Formats: sequence, C-alpha cells, structure tokens
Amino acid sequence: MKRRLRRILLIGVGVSVIVWALLPRPEIERTGGGWSSVVRDRHGAVLHLSTAADGRYRLRTPLAAVSPQWIEATLAKEDRWFHWHPGVNPLALVRAAWGAITGRPAGGASTLTMQVARLRWGLETRTVSGKLAQIFRAIQLERHYSKNAILEAYFNLAPYGGNVEGAGAAALLWCGRDASQVTRREAIALSVIPQSPATRHPGFPRDAGRIAAAQGRLAVLLEKKSTLRDDPLAAAFTLVPPGPPPHEAPHFCRRMMRENRGSIKTTLDLGMQQKIERGIETHLDRTRERGIVNACAILVHAPTREVLAYVGSADYADREIHGMVDGLRAQRSPGSAVKPFVYGLALDQGLIHPRTLLTDGPMGFHDYNPENFEGEFMGPIHADDALVRSRNIPAVALANRLGDGGLYQLLKKGGVNLPKPVGHYGLALSLGGFGISPVQLAGLYAALADDGLPRPLVFSTASPSANKPPLLSPQARFLVLDMMRGGDGLPGSDRTVAWKTGTSHGFRDAWSVGVRGDYVLVVWLGNFSGRGNNALVARKCAAPLMFDLLARLRLPEKSIVPPEGVRQVELCAASGDLPGTACRRITQGWFIPGVSPISLCHLHREILVDGSAGKRVARDDGRHNLKREIHEFWPPDLLELFRKAGLPRRPPPDPENGTDTLTGLDHGDAPEIISPLAGRIYQSDGPEIQLKARATSGVEKLYWFCGDAFLGSGGPQDAPVWKPTAGNHTLRVLDDHGRSAQAAVRLRPGAE
Repeated sequence: MKRRLRRILLIGVGVSVIVWALLPRPEIERTGGGWSSVVRDRHGAVLHLSTAADGRYRLRTPLAAVSPQWIEATLAKEDRWFHWHPGVNPLALVRAAWGAITGRPAGGASTLTMQVARLRWGLETRTVSGKLAQIFRAIQLERHYSKNAILEAYFNLAPYGGNVEGAGAAALLWCGRDASQVTRREAIALSVIPQSPATRHPGFPRDAGRIAAAQGRLAVLLEKKSTLRDDPLAAAFTLVPPGPPPHEAPHFCRRMMRENRGSIKTTLDLGMQQKIERGIETHLDRTRERGIVNACAILVHAPTREVLAYVGSADYADREIHGMVDGLRAQRSPGSAVKPFVYGLALDQGLIHPRTLLTDGPMGFHDYNPENFEGEFMGPIHADDALVRSRNIPAVALANRLGDGGLYQLLKKGGVNLPKPVGHYGLALSLGGFGISPVQLAGLYAALADDGLPRPLVFSTASPSANKPPLLSPQARFLVLDMMRGGDGLPGSDRTVAWKTGTSHGFRDAWSVGVRGDYVLVVWLGNFSGRGNNALVARKCAAPLMFDLLARLRLPEKSIVPPEGVRQVELCAASGDLPGTACRRITQGWFIPGVSPISLCHLHREILVDGSAGKRVARDDGRHNLKREIHEFWPPDLLELFRKAGLPRRPPPDPENGTDTLTGLDHGDAPEIISPLAGRIYQSDGPEIQLKARATSGVEKLYWFCGDAFLGSGGPQDAPVWKPTAGNHTLRVLDDHGRSAQAAVRLRPGAE
C-alpha cells in the first residue's frame, strides 16, 4: 500500500513538473485601455496628465520608480510571503477554506500574484471556477516572470480610487509628486486603497475616515516589523489631493501628445511659461476695452533652438476668443517683422552698410506703388534708421535690388511654406505679403540670433544637425542685430534688446519680436477670426507687451563680440560715407571689408564765398571779403524729397557769373598705387597682398576699394592687406580730398 501511494505521489509530482514546464507564457500587461501620457517640463514638473483610451488615469511606471517605502507597505498589507510562495499560499488557502466551512472568516487567501492575475484578466473570483482560474493564472505568471516583474505589474494595475490605476498616476493625482518621492505617511495611506478602492477614494472627504482607520491599522502592523518607524500621527494623516489633474501649457501639451505617447520630457520651462501667461493676462486686461482680447507668445533659446515657453492663446478655456485654437501654428501676415532679413541680405550682397543713405520717397515698381504706414515720407534716411523706423519704401527698394532669389529663397530655406512661385508674391513679400506662423518666425529669428542655420525648433528631443548653409553670414547677422538695438524712443524699451515690430495690412495682426542675449521672444496680438482692429498697431500694443514680458522673465544678457570680418570706421554723420576734409560731424560705423560699398563723402565741400555779394567764386582772386565756408551739396532730387518731408535743406550759394565750381581749390595730384602693380598677375593662394600708394603732401588718409566694395583705410604710410579671390579685379584708392587712382589686377587660381 505504501509503495502504491509512493508511486502515485511520484507520478503526481512528475505530472506537476511537466505541466509546470509546459505552461505557456502569457502577456503580463493587460491588453486594451492603453496608457496615459504625462508631459513634463525641462525640470521634471508635470504639465499635463491625460487619461488613457478607456477614460482612466494609468501611467506606465517601472518598479525602480516606486518608493521602497511604498513597496514595503504594500507587501505588508497585501502579501507578506510574496517572495516565498509559488503564486498561491497553501496555508492561506486552507485557512480561508476552513473559515468558509465554519462560517468564521479567517482572512483572505489571495496573494499579490493572484491579484495581478485577477486585474490582468478581469476575473470574477467570487465563484469557484473564477477562483480556480485565478490560481491557474497566478501559477502561470510565477512560472514565467520574476517576482520583481510581477510586483511591477501590480503597481501598474492596482486600483487607487475612482478612475485612477497604478502607482504612477496615483502618486501624481493624490500626492502631487512622482511615485519615487512619496513620503512614509503617503506610502501607508496609498497602500490601503486597493483593498477597497470604491470606499477609499482620496478625492472624496467622506472616505477620508475609512482611509485613516485602515492606514492606522497598517502602521501598527509595520511598527515592529519594518523600517517604517512608528509615527504617532500616521493614523490621523489624511491624503488631500493637491488639486485637479495638471493642465499646464495646454496648447503645448496637445502638440506634444499628437507627436508622442507615454512619458514625454520637454524643453518647456514651467516658471517662464507662467510668467508669460500672467503678463499676457495683465496686458489684455488693459487693452480689452479697445477690442484687443487675444495674444500668443513663444520663447526660444536660440543656440539650442529649445522652446522654453509656448502660449497658444490668452485663455484656453475662453470660447468667445476661440481659446482652444493654437494661434502659434496659424499662418498670418508678419507685416514689417520680416524686414530685418531684407536688410541682412542687402548687407551680405554689398548693397548697403548700416549708415548707407537710402531714399524714402514716392517710388513705383512696375505696377506696385508701396506706401509708408503713415502715408508720409522722410526723404533721405540712413539704413539703420530706416529699419528701426520701419520705413516701407526703402525696404521694398532694397528687396528689388536683391539677387540670388532674394527674400523668397531665404524664407523657403528657413522653412516657411510659400506654395506659390516668387512672381505671385512680388515685392510685397518684403512687407509681409505672405503667411507665416509665430513658430516659424521664431525659428528665423533664432537663426538670426545664433548661427544663421535654418534648424527646426526643439520641443522634446535634440534636433539633428543642419546641413543647409546659413541664411545670412555672421557679419550680416551681427550688423542687423546691432541696427535693431537702435530703438525709437518707445517707453519701457530696453537698449539691450534687438527688436522689431510688424503690423499686417488691415490691422489684423500686431507682432513684436525681441532678441535679448541668447533668447528670442515672439509676441502676436489679434483676433483668431481675422477681424481687423485699428487698435492693432504693433508699436502701441505688441511692443509694450513684449518688453513687459522680457522684464518679467529677467533673461540674462550676453556680451556682444563682433565676429571676424567686420570693422568700425569713421564716417560722415550726414552722408554715411568716408569723411573728407570738409566733413565736420564724424561718427563711428560698422562695415564688412571687401563687401560693403562706401565712397568718399562728396556731400560736404569747402567753397569760397564773396562776403558782399553772397556768391560762390571759383578761386581766390585776392578780393578782401572772400570767406571759406562748408556747404552740403545734395542732388536736386534729394533736395526735393527733403522739402516734401518738411525738412528743407539750405542750398549752397549760387555761383558767381553763372560759373559752376565745386570747391574752388587746387586738387593737386592723385595718389599713385605702387602695390599691387597694375597689369601684374598674382597667385590667388599666395600671401596676402599689401596695399600701398604714394600720396601728395597734405593727405592724411587713404581709402581702398575693390570695385565698389570697401577694403579698409589708413594713413599714407600704412599698408592694409588684401586677400582677393581668383579673377580680374579693379583696385581703387581715394585720398581724403577726393582724388583717386585705380589699377587692374589679375589673380589666377592656385595650383590644385
């Protein structure tokens, strides 16, 4: 008999081993329902926690991200023998069965693994068949998964009240922190919820007493058997949810969740985001009576292209202003906010330097007749003033002279969607006659403020390095930003900020863009409906908001270091050209040697005037009342522009006897170029060529040019250097009396 029983036992053990070995591997994760997405800012703060597809908060959380105190409290409450049993606890099963027979409950028999099985497969375990299925699934899980994997599954499946499942979502919603950061008291309170989630809901005050009583009992149990030391306040501690689920930066989070799922680490800075949101709210409270009720803003760190703040509307929940619409993605006319790129191209193509005189007067370009915003003209105006004052006609005239595709190609390279050919936009492109989103405009200005490369903005992950060439050279970028720091006396403006405004046609959009150090802030005001409003003048509404936001943000300044390839030179303050001997007001100005066009000033001339007749005379003929005077000699067309602009210039005295004389002085000999020698062939990869000229007495400064491009200046004894490219060049030198000489120089390519 004993032998037979032994055989049956061995057969049973063998069958059990075979069955154990042949148990199929199940998926431990529950199918369907999906997971929540959590969006965090750059510092880890939670911006948004979404519900899963089934309407529950369920955030995938690895076991390593759960507080050890929480794990310990959970095991003490749910399954103290978890690490020792094979999925079921035989002693607990016997005890539970005996309690059911005698009618005296002696505790549950469900292990933590069995709870995972019930939650994973949605089993009804109050029936015998359901309980057997639960036991089978528990053994199956133990066969194929480690204890840590099963414990991790529990912390992702356990119900924590209401529609909250899993430790990750519970910690965020009930404690306002990550699962790894819950405190001792919170760990105990959270551990008792899964046992009765319907009656222990932390969000319901009526359930607080039940949770407190259960956690008090657990605290007593843990007192002598755990590292969770006795806490006399544990029984009185109550979980108080910090508030509704986080819903910060809603437009930004919607954008991120369209492109990503799960846990999303972003570049946003919640502190900066909230400062901008409060600033917009305060500003619109003052402008609401003028019908300005909506605004957007985006802040970018230019070197990394990281988006630090993203405000898509003034109020996401305000239906009257269509607040749910993300205005930062909308295509709108930028108005004059695009002009800095016209000037940057003009600088790179050698059309201007910052103090070049431009014409602000009536002009026609085929069938296009642009006008200034105020409908007035300022006459001759320096390029930097024309940009700061946002004069339309000088910008259009420059755009008309640009080559290599001009502004159209720059915008296309910069990622702006221009679906029509260049002829469709024409010169109106330079005045904002196209659609661009604030995000795209921020990308263009980030390139201007940094390396010039058309790289995409970064929202969550590092962007790939750009292989495209820069939109503008370092020299042009430096000069444009320097021009934009000029300011125009706007109250509250900051001289450390390079900024530009833009007002679209019909007063539909008001823009302001500011660059401070490494940061770019783009602000837009208007109505999402596209309705115009005469109060939407960028200088009056968008620029004050931008400067207010920058003041709130307190962004660090950055020392301005001129790049190689730009130099400062003395210029005539009136003409913007190199000063001659007659120029009295001198200023400093930047230029790009070898690119920028500068000539010697011919505006100021010293002439002889008969003191009695007030007439200009040709030469000193010995009369006693001759005077030497300096006058401005403006061309007739520019004099007429000054007159129309209300800034008339005093013309020089009429010549005596109708004789037209320029200076009445002996010009003397022109300088003679002695290096490089005319007609000589040089090697382009050879050493730099010294520029030398022999000047007549009385000359203090020589100015060197290659074609129209200014190379540099120096005294007659100086020898500036020139590194030309291969080809034929016309070298020219001028002295400070306006006398010039030139030499044709040929450079052949170096040996390959």
